[in-house]
Amino acid sequence: MAKWSGPLEKIDEYRWRIPKSYKPGMLVPGLIYADREMLEHILLEQTLEQVANVAHLPGIVGNSMAMPDIHWGYGFPIGGVAAMGIKDGVISPGGVGFDINCGVRIMRTNLTRKEVVPKIKELVDTLYNNVPSGLGSKGKIRLRPGEIDKVLIKGSRWAIENGYGLLEDLKSTEENGEMAGADPSLVSSRAKERGIPQLGTLGSGNHFLEVAVIDHIFEPDIAAAMGINQTGQVMLLVHCGSRGLGHQTAGDYIKVMVTAMNKYGINVPDRQLACSPIDSPEGRDYLSAMNCAANYAWANRQCITHWVREAFCRVMDIQPADAGLELIYDVTHNIAKIEEHSFNGKKQKLCVHRKGATRAFPAGHPDIPEKYSKIGQPVLIPGDMGRFSYVLVGTEQAMMETFGSTCHGAGRIQSRAAAKRHLQGRDVLESLAARGIIVRTGSLSGLAEEAPEAYKDVTSVVNVAHSAGISKIVARTKPIGVIKG
Repeated sequence: MAKWSGPLEKIDEYRWRIPKSYKPGMLVPGLIYADREMLEHILLEQTLEQVANVAHLPGIVGNSMAMPDIHWGYGFPIGGVAAMGIKDGVISPGGVGFDINCGVRIMRTNLTRKEVVPKIKELVDTLYNNVPSGLGSKGKIRLRPGEIDKVLIKGSRWAIENGYGLLEDLKSTEENGEMAGADPSLVSSRAKERGIPQLGTLGSGNHFLEVAVIDHIFEPDIAAAMGINQTGQVMLLVHCGSRGLGHQTAGDYIKVMVTAMNKYGINVPDRQLACSPIDSPEGRDYLSAMNCAANYAWANRQCITHWVREAFCRVMDIQPADAGLELIYDVTHNIAKIEEHSFNGKKQKLCVHRKGATRAFPAGHPDIPEKYSKIGQPVLIPGDMGRFSYVLVGTEQAMMETFGSTCHGAGRIQSRAAAKRHLQGRDVLESLAARGIIVRTGSLSGLAEEAPEAYKDVTSVVNVAHSAGISKIVARTKPIGVIKG
Protein backbone atom coordinates (compact mmCIF):
# COMPACT_ATOMS: atom_id res chain seq x y z
CA MET A 1 0.00 0.00 0.00
CA ALA A 2 1.44 3.37 -1.04
CA LYS A 3 2.29 6.07 1.46
CA TRP A 4 -0.45 8.67 1.86
CA SER A 5 0.60 12.00 0.36
CA GLY A 6 -2.39 14.27 0.94
CA PRO A 7 -2.23 17.66 2.69
CA LEU A 8 -1.86 17.66 6.46
CA GLU A 9 -1.81 20.79 8.61
CA LYS A 10 -0.25 20.75 12.08
CA ILE A 11 -2.56 22.26 14.70
CA ASP A 12 -0.38 21.40 17.72
CA GLU A 13 1.85 18.55 18.89
CA TYR A 14 -1.09 16.12 19.08
CA ARG A 15 -3.58 17.34 16.46
CA TRP A 16 -3.39 17.35 12.66
CA ARG A 17 -5.94 18.55 10.12
CA ILE A 18 -6.90 17.36 6.65
CA PRO A 19 -8.41 20.53 5.11
CA LYS A 20 -11.85 20.41 3.50
CA SER A 21 -10.24 21.58 0.29
CA TYR A 22 -8.36 18.28 -0.08
CA LYS A 23 -11.20 16.54 -1.95
CA PRO A 24 -14.33 17.96 -3.58
CA GLY A 25 -17.33 16.91 -1.54
CA MET A 26 -15.72 16.94 1.90
CA LEU A 27 -18.25 18.56 4.23
CA VAL A 28 -15.93 18.88 7.24
CA PRO A 29 -12.17 18.70 7.84
CA GLY A 30 -10.40 15.57 9.05
CA LEU A 31 -8.93 15.74 12.56
CA ILE A 32 -6.21 13.27 13.55
CA TYR A 33 -4.87 12.77 17.07
CA ALA A 34 -1.23 11.65 16.93
CA ASP A 35 2.28 12.72 17.81
CA ARG A 36 4.85 13.09 15.05
CA GLU A 37 6.41 9.66 15.52
CA MET A 38 2.99 7.97 15.46
CA LEU A 39 2.02 9.95 12.38
CA GLU A 40 4.92 8.42 10.44
CA HIS A 41 3.36 4.97 10.90
CA ILE A 42 -0.14 6.26 10.04
CA LEU A 43 1.12 7.74 6.76
CA LEU A 44 2.45 4.37 5.60
CA GLU A 45 -1.04 3.25 4.62
CA GLN A 46 -4.09 4.97 3.16
CA THR A 47 -5.95 5.29 6.46
CA LEU A 48 -6.13 9.08 6.23
CA GLU A 49 -7.87 8.68 2.87
CA GLN A 50 -10.61 6.87 4.80
CA VAL A 51 -10.79 9.82 7.21
CA ALA A 52 -11.28 12.15 4.24
CA ASN A 53 -13.88 9.83 2.69
CA VAL A 54 -15.94 9.77 5.90
CA ALA A 55 -16.02 13.58 5.72
CA HIS A 56 -18.25 13.23 2.63
CA LEU A 57 -21.12 11.55 4.50
CA PRO A 58 -24.36 13.59 4.48
CA GLY A 59 -25.12 15.37 7.73
CA ILE A 60 -21.66 14.99 9.30
CA VAL A 61 -20.86 17.75 11.81
CA GLY A 62 -17.65 18.99 13.43
CA ASN A 63 -14.83 16.86 12.05
CA SER A 64 -14.19 13.40 10.67
CA MET A 65 -11.97 12.23 13.52
CA ALA A 66 -9.22 9.65 13.94
CA MET A 67 -8.01 8.58 17.37
CA PRO A 68 -4.29 7.83 17.95
CA ASP A 69 -4.83 4.06 17.53
CA ILE A 70 -6.15 4.58 13.99
CA HIS A 71 -5.53 1.89 11.36
CA TRP A 72 -7.13 0.61 8.15
CA GLY A 73 -10.72 -0.59 8.42
CA TYR A 74 -13.82 -1.35 6.38
CA GLY A 75 -15.08 2.01 5.10
CA PHE A 76 -14.36 3.92 8.28
CA PRO A 77 -10.87 3.61 9.72
CA ILE A 78 -10.63 1.66 12.97
CA GLY A 79 -10.26 4.45 15.49
CA GLY A 80 -12.73 6.63 13.57
CA VAL A 81 -15.36 8.91 15.11
CA ALA A 82 -18.08 10.81 13.24
CA ALA A 83 -21.25 12.54 14.45
CA MET A 84 -24.26 13.06 12.21
CA GLY A 85 -27.26 15.34 12.52
CA ILE A 86 -30.45 13.38 13.09
CA LYS A 87 -32.55 15.20 10.50
CA ASP A 88 -30.08 15.33 7.62
CA GLY A 89 -27.50 12.73 8.61
CA VAL A 90 -26.88 9.10 7.74
CA ILE A 91 -26.10 5.89 9.57
CA SER A 92 -23.34 3.68 8.12
CA PRO A 93 -22.66 0.10 9.24
CA GLY A 94 -19.05 0.66 8.19
CA GLY A 95 -18.88 3.30 10.94
CA VAL A 96 -19.71 0.66 13.54
CA GLY A 97 -17.86 -2.35 12.19
CA PHE A 98 -18.55 -6.05 11.90
CA ASP A 99 -17.98 -6.89 15.57
CA ILE A 100 -20.83 -4.76 16.92
CA ASN A 101 -20.21 -3.76 20.55
CA CYS A 102 -16.83 -5.31 20.79
CA GLY A 103 -15.89 -4.04 24.22
CA VAL A 104 -13.78 -4.35 27.34
CA ARG A 105 -14.65 -4.87 30.98
CA ILE A 106 -12.37 -4.88 34.01
CA MET A 107 -12.93 -6.39 37.45
CA ARG A 108 -10.99 -5.58 40.57
CA THR A 109 -10.03 -8.16 43.21
CA ASN A 110 -8.86 -8.02 46.81
CA LEU A 111 -5.86 -10.19 46.00
CA THR A 112 -2.31 -9.18 45.15
CA ARG A 113 0.35 -10.41 42.77
CA LYS A 114 2.15 -12.12 45.66
CA GLU A 115 -0.94 -14.23 46.37
CA VAL A 116 -1.86 -15.07 42.77
CA VAL A 117 1.48 -15.69 41.00
CA PRO A 118 2.15 -19.03 42.77
CA LYS A 119 -1.11 -20.31 41.23
CA ILE A 120 -1.03 -18.41 37.94
CA LYS A 121 -0.53 -21.47 35.71
CA GLU A 122 -3.44 -23.28 37.36
CA LEU A 123 -5.55 -20.13 37.18
CA VAL A 124 -4.86 -19.57 33.48
CA ASP A 125 -5.56 -23.24 32.70
CA THR A 126 -8.82 -23.15 34.64
CA LEU A 127 -9.95 -19.93 32.98
CA TYR A 128 -9.11 -21.41 29.58
CA ASN A 129 -11.16 -24.52 30.32
CA ASN A 130 -14.05 -22.61 31.91
CA VAL A 131 -14.50 -20.00 29.15
CA PRO A 132 -14.94 -21.38 25.62
CA SER A 133 -12.71 -19.62 23.12
CA GLY A 134 -11.46 -19.86 19.55
CA LEU A 135 -12.76 -19.37 16.01
CA GLY A 136 -16.33 -20.68 15.73
CA SER A 137 -16.28 -21.84 19.35
CA LYS A 138 -19.54 -23.02 20.91
CA GLY A 139 -20.60 -22.10 24.42
CA LYS A 140 -21.99 -23.98 27.39
CA ILE A 141 -25.38 -22.23 27.29
CA ARG A 142 -28.26 -24.05 25.64
CA LEU A 143 -30.96 -21.54 24.72
CA ARG A 144 -34.55 -22.69 24.54
CA PRO A 145 -36.46 -22.12 21.26
CA GLY A 146 -37.09 -18.40 20.83
CA GLU A 147 -34.96 -17.43 23.83
CA ILE A 148 -32.35 -15.75 21.64
CA ASP A 149 -34.91 -12.97 21.13
CA LYS A 150 -34.94 -12.32 24.89
CA VAL A 151 -31.14 -12.09 24.88
CA LEU A 152 -31.29 -9.55 22.04
CA ILE A 153 -33.78 -7.40 23.95
CA LYS A 154 -32.44 -7.64 27.51
CA GLY A 155 -28.66 -7.96 27.05
CA SER A 156 -26.81 -8.19 30.37
CA ARG A 157 -30.12 -8.28 32.22
CA TRP A 158 -30.98 -11.59 30.55
CA ALA A 159 -27.67 -13.06 31.74
CA ILE A 160 -28.17 -11.90 35.32
CA GLU A 161 -31.79 -13.06 35.45
CA ASN A 162 -30.51 -16.49 34.42
CA GLY A 163 -27.86 -16.67 37.11
CA TYR A 164 -24.82 -15.30 35.28
CA GLY A 165 -23.61 -12.46 37.45
CA LEU A 166 -24.74 -9.87 39.96
CA LEU A 167 -27.43 -7.23 39.73
CA GLU A 168 -24.91 -4.52 40.63
CA ASP A 169 -22.94 -5.40 37.47
CA LEU A 170 -25.59 -3.55 35.46
CA LYS A 171 -24.74 -0.25 37.16
CA SER A 172 -21.13 -0.61 36.03
CA THR A 173 -21.95 -1.39 32.40
CA GLU A 174 -22.38 1.21 29.68
CA GLU A 175 -26.12 1.66 29.00
CA ASN A 176 -26.69 -0.74 31.92
CA GLY A 177 -25.91 -3.46 29.39
CA GLU A 178 -29.19 -2.97 27.56
CA MET A 179 -29.73 -0.71 24.56
CA ALA A 180 -33.36 0.36 24.19
CA GLY A 181 -35.22 -0.02 20.91
CA ALA A 182 -33.90 -3.48 20.06
CA ASP A 183 -36.27 -5.42 17.77
CA PRO A 184 -35.23 -9.08 17.22
CA SER A 185 -37.54 -9.37 14.20
CA LEU A 186 -35.06 -7.14 12.34
CA VAL A 187 -32.18 -9.57 12.92
CA SER A 188 -31.94 -12.28 10.26
CA SER A 189 -32.54 -15.93 11.03
CA ARG A 190 -28.99 -16.64 9.84
CA ALA A 191 -27.55 -14.16 12.35
CA LYS A 192 -29.56 -15.80 15.14
CA GLU A 193 -28.44 -19.26 14.02
CA ARG A 194 -24.84 -18.13 14.31
CA GLY A 195 -25.40 -16.46 17.67
CA ILE A 196 -27.34 -19.19 19.49
CA PRO A 197 -24.42 -21.63 20.00
CA GLN A 198 -21.82 -18.90 20.56
CA LEU A 199 -23.32 -17.13 23.57
CA GLY A 200 -20.76 -17.12 26.36
CA THR A 201 -17.68 -17.53 24.15
CA LEU A 202 -14.55 -15.43 23.85
CA GLY A 203 -13.93 -15.93 20.14
CA SER A 204 -10.59 -15.43 18.41
CA GLY A 205 -8.43 -12.69 16.91
CA ASN A 206 -7.65 -9.84 19.28
CA HIS A 207 -10.19 -10.98 21.87
CA PHE A 208 -8.71 -12.01 25.18
CA LEU A 209 -9.18 -12.78 28.83
CA GLU A 210 -6.39 -11.40 31.00
CA VAL A 211 -5.11 -11.65 34.56
CA ALA A 212 -3.22 -8.44 35.27
CA VAL A 213 -1.73 -6.49 38.15
CA ILE A 214 -1.79 -2.78 38.85
CA ASP A 215 1.65 -1.59 37.81
CA HIS A 216 1.32 2.12 38.53
CA ILE A 217 -1.32 4.49 39.90
CA PHE A 218 -1.19 8.01 38.47
CA GLU A 219 -4.31 9.45 40.16
CA PRO A 220 -4.75 7.78 43.59
CA ASP A 221 -8.01 9.51 44.54
CA ILE A 222 -9.70 8.73 41.23
CA ALA A 223 -8.36 5.17 41.28
CA ALA A 224 -9.66 4.64 44.82
CA ALA A 225 -13.17 5.60 43.68
CA MET A 226 -12.96 2.65 41.27
CA GLY A 227 -11.69 0.24 43.92
CA ILE A 228 -8.09 0.40 42.68
CA ASN A 229 -6.14 0.68 45.92
CA GLN A 230 -2.53 -0.39 45.48
CA THR A 231 0.17 -1.47 43.06
CA GLY A 232 0.29 -5.23 42.74
CA GLN A 233 -3.51 -5.51 43.04
CA VAL A 234 -4.86 -8.18 40.71
CA MET A 235 -7.34 -7.21 37.97
CA LEU A 236 -9.30 -9.34 35.49
CA LEU A 237 -10.02 -8.06 31.96
CA VAL A 238 -12.40 -9.41 29.31
CA HIS A 239 -12.35 -8.25 25.67
CA CYS A 240 -14.87 -9.68 23.20
CA GLY A 241 -17.99 -8.77 21.23
CA SER A 242 -21.08 -10.01 19.44
CA ARG A 243 -19.45 -12.98 17.70
CA GLY A 244 -21.05 -14.36 14.52
CA LEU A 245 -24.39 -12.71 15.26
CA GLY A 246 -22.90 -9.23 15.05
CA HIS A 247 -20.82 -10.05 12.01
CA GLN A 248 -23.83 -11.43 10.14
CA THR A 249 -26.00 -8.45 11.12
CA ALA A 250 -23.39 -6.02 9.80
CA GLY A 251 -23.11 -7.91 6.52
CA ASP A 252 -26.88 -8.13 6.13
CA TYR A 253 -27.37 -4.40 6.54
CA ILE A 254 -24.43 -3.35 4.38
CA LYS A 255 -26.32 -5.00 1.51
CA VAL A 256 -29.48 -3.12 2.54
CA MET A 257 -27.57 0.18 2.61
CA VAL A 258 -26.06 -0.29 -0.85
CA THR A 259 -29.58 -0.45 -2.27
CA ALA A 260 -30.77 2.37 -0.03
CA MET A 261 -28.12 4.76 -1.36
CA ASN A 262 -29.59 4.43 -4.84
CA LYS A 263 -33.08 4.97 -3.44
CA TYR A 264 -32.09 8.18 -1.62
CA GLY A 265 -29.62 9.49 -4.20
CA ILE A 266 -26.62 9.29 -1.85
CA ASN A 267 -23.14 9.29 -3.40
CA VAL A 268 -20.04 8.38 -1.40
CA PRO A 269 -16.41 8.03 -2.53
CA ASP A 270 -16.16 4.46 -1.18
CA ARG A 271 -18.96 1.89 -1.44
CA GLN A 272 -17.82 0.49 1.93
CA LEU A 273 -19.37 3.66 3.39
CA ALA A 274 -22.83 2.44 2.30
CA CYS A 275 -25.42 4.29 4.36
CA SER A 276 -28.98 5.54 4.57
CA PRO A 277 -30.66 8.49 6.28
CA ILE A 278 -30.95 7.95 10.03
CA ASP A 279 -34.62 8.81 9.88
CA SER A 280 -35.51 6.34 7.12
CA PRO A 281 -36.95 2.80 7.30
CA GLU A 282 -33.53 1.32 6.47
CA GLY A 283 -31.73 3.56 8.99
CA ARG A 284 -34.18 2.84 11.78
CA ASP A 285 -34.11 -0.90 11.05
CA TYR A 286 -30.31 -1.00 11.15
CA LEU A 287 -30.14 0.91 14.44
CA SER A 288 -32.62 -1.48 16.00
CA ALA A 289 -30.79 -4.56 14.71
CA MET A 290 -27.46 -3.07 15.82
CA ASN A 291 -28.92 -2.56 19.30
CA CYS A 292 -29.87 -6.26 19.33
CA ALA A 293 -26.29 -7.24 18.49
CA ALA A 294 -24.98 -4.83 21.13
CA ASN A 295 -27.22 -6.45 23.73
CA TYR A 296 -26.00 -9.89 22.68
CA ALA A 297 -22.41 -8.72 23.20
CA TRP A 298 -23.16 -7.45 26.71
CA ALA A 299 -24.89 -10.72 27.57
CA ASN A 300 -21.86 -12.54 26.19
CA ARG A 301 -19.38 -10.61 28.35
CA GLN A 302 -21.66 -10.96 31.36
CA CYS A 303 -21.76 -14.76 31.08
CA ILE A 304 -17.98 -14.86 30.66
CA THR A 305 -17.62 -12.65 33.74
CA HIS A 306 -19.62 -15.16 35.79
CA TRP A 307 -17.36 -18.05 34.75
CA VAL A 308 -14.23 -15.97 35.38
CA ARG A 309 -15.42 -15.31 38.92
CA GLU A 310 -16.14 -19.01 39.46
CA ALA A 311 -12.72 -20.06 38.19
CA PHE A 312 -10.89 -17.40 40.19
CA CYS A 313 -12.56 -18.31 43.47
CA ARG A 314 -12.07 -22.05 42.90
CA VAL A 315 -8.36 -21.81 42.12
CA MET A 316 -7.60 -19.23 44.80
CA ASP A 317 -9.75 -21.13 47.31
CA ILE A 318 -11.60 -17.99 48.37
CA GLN A 319 -15.24 -17.11 48.90
CA PRO A 320 -16.77 -14.59 46.47
CA ALA A 321 -17.48 -12.17 49.33
CA ASP A 322 -13.78 -12.16 50.23
CA ALA A 323 -12.46 -12.04 46.66
CA GLY A 324 -13.81 -8.52 45.97
CA LEU A 325 -14.62 -9.39 42.36
CA GLU A 326 -16.47 -6.19 41.55
CA LEU A 327 -16.99 -4.97 38.02
CA ILE A 328 -15.32 -1.57 37.67
CA TYR A 329 -16.77 -0.84 34.23
CA ASP A 330 -17.67 -2.22 30.80
CA VAL A 331 -17.20 0.00 27.74
CA THR A 332 -18.15 -0.56 24.12
CA HIS A 333 -16.02 0.53 21.20
CA ASN A 334 -17.96 -0.44 18.05
CA ILE A 335 -21.34 1.26 18.06
CA ALA A 336 -23.45 4.19 16.89
CA LYS A 337 -25.53 6.03 19.48
CA ILE A 338 -28.11 8.79 19.51
CA GLU A 339 -26.76 11.23 22.10
CA GLU A 340 -27.29 14.83 23.16
CA HIS A 341 -24.31 17.11 22.62
CA SER A 342 -23.66 20.84 22.61
CA PHE A 343 -22.67 21.90 19.11
CA ASN A 344 -22.59 25.36 17.57
CA GLY A 345 -23.81 26.83 20.82
CA LYS A 346 -26.92 24.69 21.26
CA LYS A 347 -27.83 21.26 22.53
CA GLN A 348 -28.90 18.81 19.86
CA LYS A 349 -29.25 15.10 19.29
CA LEU A 350 -26.59 13.54 17.12
CA CYS A 351 -25.83 10.03 15.95
CA VAL A 352 -22.23 9.40 17.04
CA HIS A 353 -20.38 6.59 15.25
CA ARG A 354 -17.50 5.18 17.31
CA LYS A 355 -15.62 2.48 15.45
CA GLY A 356 -12.64 1.34 17.46
CA ALA A 357 -13.23 4.33 19.71
CA THR A 358 -14.43 4.55 23.31
CA ARG A 359 -16.97 6.83 24.94
CA ALA A 360 -15.27 9.21 27.39
CA PHE A 361 -17.93 11.23 29.21
CA PRO A 362 -16.83 13.66 31.95
CA ALA A 363 -17.68 14.01 35.63
CA GLY A 364 -21.27 15.05 36.21
CA HIS A 365 -22.65 13.61 32.98
CA PRO A 366 -26.09 12.05 33.53
CA ASP A 367 -25.27 8.94 31.45
CA ILE A 368 -22.50 7.62 33.69
CA PRO A 369 -22.97 5.64 36.94
CA GLU A 370 -23.74 7.71 40.00
CA LYS A 371 -20.72 6.28 41.83
CA TYR A 372 -18.47 7.84 39.16
CA SER A 373 -20.29 11.17 38.87
CA LYS A 374 -17.46 13.03 40.62
CA ILE A 375 -14.59 11.47 38.66
CA GLY A 376 -15.94 10.85 35.16
CA GLN A 377 -16.63 7.71 33.16
CA PRO A 378 -13.98 4.99 33.38
CA VAL A 379 -12.23 4.43 30.05
CA LEU A 380 -10.46 1.10 29.43
CA ILE A 381 -7.63 0.98 26.89
CA PRO A 382 -6.12 -2.51 26.53
CA GLY A 383 -2.69 -2.97 25.03
CA ASP A 384 -1.11 -6.13 23.64
CA MET A 385 -0.22 -9.36 25.43
CA GLY A 386 3.25 -8.25 26.40
CA ARG A 387 2.85 -4.66 27.50
CA PHE A 388 0.50 -2.49 29.51
CA SER A 389 -3.20 -1.69 29.56
CA TYR A 390 -4.62 1.55 30.97
CA VAL A 391 -7.55 2.83 32.98
CA LEU A 392 -8.48 6.44 32.23
CA VAL A 393 -11.48 8.73 32.75
CA GLY A 394 -13.43 10.95 30.40
CA THR A 395 -13.02 14.73 30.29
CA GLU A 396 -14.85 17.96 29.48
CA GLN A 397 -12.36 18.50 26.66
CA ALA A 398 -13.58 15.28 25.03
CA MET A 399 -17.19 16.46 25.25
CA MET A 400 -16.31 19.76 23.61
CA GLU A 401 -14.03 18.36 20.92
CA THR A 402 -14.71 14.69 20.13
CA PHE A 403 -18.36 14.27 21.15
CA GLY A 404 -17.15 12.52 24.29
CA SER A 405 -14.83 10.04 22.55
CA THR A 406 -11.28 8.74 22.89
CA CYS A 407 -9.11 5.84 21.70
CA HIS A 408 -9.87 2.15 22.34
CA GLY A 409 -6.61 0.19 22.22
CA ALA A 410 -3.08 -0.02 20.89
CA GLY A 411 -3.94 -0.22 17.17
CA ARG A 412 -2.22 -2.50 14.70
CA ILE A 413 0.97 -1.58 12.83
CA GLN A 414 1.23 -4.96 11.07
CA SER A 415 -1.54 -6.84 9.31
CA ARG A 416 -2.31 -10.33 10.57
CA ALA A 417 -0.78 -11.82 7.42
CA ALA A 418 2.40 -9.76 7.84
CA ALA A 419 2.73 -10.76 11.50
CA LYS A 420 2.48 -14.45 10.59
CA ARG A 421 5.12 -14.03 7.89
CA HIS A 422 7.62 -12.61 10.37
CA LEU A 423 6.75 -14.44 13.59
CA GLN A 424 6.16 -17.95 14.85
CA GLY A 425 3.51 -18.60 17.49
CA ARG A 426 5.85 -20.85 19.50
CA ASP A 427 8.46 -18.09 19.66
CA VAL A 428 5.84 -15.57 20.84
CA LEU A 429 4.70 -18.02 23.53
CA GLU A 430 8.24 -18.58 24.80
CA SER A 431 9.10 -14.88 24.68
CA LEU A 432 6.09 -13.98 26.81
CA ALA A 433 6.80 -16.80 29.26
CA ALA A 434 10.34 -15.50 29.70
CA ARG A 435 8.80 -12.18 30.76
CA GLY A 436 6.58 -13.86 33.35
CA ILE A 437 3.40 -13.88 31.23
CA ILE A 438 1.63 -17.24 31.00
CA VAL A 439 -0.43 -17.67 27.82
CA ARG A 440 -2.97 -20.32 26.86
CA THR A 441 -4.26 -20.44 23.31
CA GLY A 442 -5.92 -22.86 20.96
CA SER A 443 -3.98 -21.56 17.96
CA LEU A 444 -0.27 -20.84 17.72
CA SER A 445 -0.90 -19.31 14.30
CA GLY A 446 -3.43 -16.94 15.86
CA LEU A 447 -0.93 -16.11 18.59
CA ALA A 448 1.58 -14.95 15.98
CA GLU A 449 -1.07 -12.62 14.53
CA GLU A 450 -1.52 -11.04 17.96
CA ALA A 451 2.15 -10.71 18.92
CA PRO A 452 3.10 -7.49 20.73
CA GLU A 453 5.27 -6.49 17.75
CA ALA A 454 2.13 -6.30 15.56
CA TYR A 455 0.75 -3.42 17.64
CA LYS A 456 1.61 0.16 18.46
CA ASP A 457 2.94 0.75 21.95
CA VAL A 458 -0.27 1.46 23.87
CA THR A 459 1.63 3.84 26.19
CA SER A 460 2.28 6.15 23.23
CA VAL A 461 -1.40 5.94 22.25
CA VAL A 462 -2.77 6.86 25.68
CA ASN A 463 -0.14 9.55 26.16
CA VAL A 464 -1.48 11.30 23.04
CA ALA A 465 -5.07 11.02 24.29
CA HIS A 466 -4.02 12.28 27.74
CA SER A 467 -1.85 15.11 26.41
CA ALA A 468 -4.59 16.21 24.02
CA GLY A 469 -6.99 16.30 26.98
CA ILE A 470 -9.60 13.88 25.57
CA SER A 471 -9.10 11.43 28.46
CA LYS A 472 -7.05 11.32 31.64
CA ILE A 473 -4.70 8.51 32.69
CA VAL A 474 -5.56 7.00 36.09
CA ALA A 475 -3.78 3.63 36.39
CA ARG A 476 -1.72 1.13 34.43
CA THR A 477 -1.93 -2.66 34.46
CA LYS A 478 0.55 -5.33 33.37
CA PRO A 479 -0.44 -8.85 32.26
CA ILE A 480 0.66 -11.98 34.11
CA GLY A 481 -1.74 -14.42 32.45
CA VAL A 482 -3.51 -14.32 29.07
CA ILE A 483 -6.13 -16.51 27.36
CA LYS A 484 -6.40 -16.15 23.58
CA GLY A 485 -8.80 -18.01 21.30
